[in-house]
Amino acid sequence: MTDAFIYDAIRTPRGKGRHDGALHEVTASRLSAGILNALKDRNNLEGHTVEDVIWGNVTQVKEQGGCLARTAVLASNLDQSIPGLAINRFCASGMEAVNLAANQIKGGAGEAYIAGGVEMMGRVPMGSDGAAIAVDPSIAMDTYFVPQGISADIIATEYGFSRDDADALAVESQRRAKAAWDAGHFSKSIVPVLDQNGLTILDTDEYMRPQTDMQSLGALNAAFQAMGEVMPGFDKVALMKYPHLERINHIHTAGNSSGIVDGAAGVLIGSKEYGIKHGLTPRARIRQTAKIGTDPTIMLTGPVPVTHKILANAGMDIKDIDLFEVNEAFSSVVLRFMQAFDVDHSKVNVNGGSIAMGHPLGATGAIIIGTLLDELERSDKEVGLATLCIASGMGAATIIERV
Repeated sequence: MTDAFIYDAIRTPRGKGRHDGALHEVTASRLSAGILNALKDRNNLEGHTVEDVIWGNVTQVKEQGGCLARTAVLASNLDQSIPGLAINRFCASGMEAVNLAANQIKGGAGEAYIAGGVEMMGRVPMGSDGAAIAVDPSIAMDTYFVPQGISADIIATEYGFSRDDADALAVESQRRAKAAWDAGHFSKSIVPVLDQNGLTILDTDEYMRPQTDMQSLGALNAAFQAMGEVMPGFDKVALMKYPHLERINHIHTAGNSSGIVDGAAGVLIGSKEYGIKHGLTPRARIRQTAKIGTDPTIMLTGPVPVTHKILANAGMDIKDIDLFEVNEAFSSVVLRFMQAFDVDHSKVNVNGGSIAMGHPLGATGAIIIGTLLDELERSDKEVGLATLCIASGMGAATIIERV
């Protein structure tokens, strides 16, 4: 079987996903095209030598609808002979794009792919696609559907995480992100977003709040308590599913949950022969990929079983992993991962995560793979694992090793 290598991994800075965010006037197709052009230029690619562009985005309606991947290709400087595939595995869409591309190469279906994703959450709001699992009562009732924030609070209740635990992780995420930016740890992979005149729109993650401390977070109200306890009463749904819990402990706030942002990321993946042919040096090998389905109500526990699965498939142990990127969708997701594997926080999200910098849904999976690769190189480590929880109860993971 052919090996799949990462030759480059880049991302845009993340802009606040609202009307006054720096990227609000940029469309998903234009932001994506900018990433495709950057990968082409940075690696001196001939525009026709990529087999396909696989692009994740979650809310596939309006300007993010159709086949956004193909639209991005046509808006870019890549050759029109390159097709495009838009995929949606909720929050893991960008990672699944990378994994799918790697497995295509391993199976001999092409020598090179560009994979990644985009989400313009300030332009196409989360949930505006009217997902059936949330709005169709015949499905929602059978699956004991609750929103993700309630799921995060269920995890906290089930596994014993306090508000202070969640806030402390959030403060540390902010501190690490600021330190990483100040030290230039992201400079290798950041592609500034420019306007049509070549002027910079955004060159730094805009969402960060480095002044955050335990006192400021402690003043925030629990974000999901009202929907859980009052209208429409999702706590009752959760307790029907998990009657051993006396009540749901609502610990998550806007400060210890991931930020709503705009952003895009892309990864150039190819075979060894492709790199030789085009004078490219591989940075890492994609050693293993995995995905799994999990309980759709608690929903966000996927990183634990999918990590068990990917390690078993790779013939590895958790101690074989030097660094971890676990998407900070909510504090309890990361806390549960570290608890389940007895992994020290010093190995997890060492440059901060989505609580500090934001979570552009369709792009985040590709972002954390790139962040992991950069940090492996910077810290001279060998093997890393990236994983995400996924809406409706799924998990995805990727193991990479430096070449």
